Amino acid sequence: MSDKTKKTQQGSVISNGMDKGIVILVERKVRHKLYGKYIRKNVKYMAHDEANTCNVGDTVLIEECRPLSKNKRWRLLSILERAE
Repeated sequence: MSDKTKKTQQGSVISNGMDKGIVILVERKVRHKLYGKYIRKNVKYMAHDEANTCNVGDTVLIEECRPLSKNKRWRLLSILERAE
C-alpha cells in the first residue's frame, strides 16, 4: 500500500441543492509568464457532505477520495468558517 497523502483544497460553497452533495469554488492566483500580472483561476468541485451541514457561503476544507458518483471525487473534511 502506498503512503500517498490525499490532496486537500480550501474553497467556498456555491451550491448545496443536492442531497448529501455540495459544489465548492476554489480560487487560485497564477502569475502570467510574460507580463507578471496575477490572474485568478477558478475551479468548481463537487463534494460529498454526509450530514448536509454546509450552507452557501461557508468556507470548507475538502479532500480527494474515490469516485462516489459521476462527478463527485471529493469529500468534506471540515467547515472552516460559517457564512453569516
